Amino acid sequence: MAKVEIYTTPTCPYCIAAKTLLKGKGVAYEETDVSRDPDLRVAMTQRAGGRRSVPQIFIDGQHVGGSDDIHLLDRQGKLDALLGLAA
Repeated sequence: MAKVEIYTTPTCPYCIAAKTLLKGKGVAYEETDVSRDPDLRVAMTQRAGGRRSVPQIFIDGQHVGGSDDIHLLDRQGKLDALLGLAA
């Protein structure tokens, strides 16, 4: 199974949607709340190629984008393979 990291804030509906998708697939993830620590948000932004919005999602260290991006990957049938779920 892939290592999934997600940067979030508590009230972000897109964060909730992304986490719901991952939970629905039975995928564990490491969540980092960037709402109260400006240094964490700066680190996330640098790691995400300048993207400041949340969520920002990484699978095995590869930036895959935000909620819309992983939902698109799922609709395209590509997300399971990235997550290590495909046979």
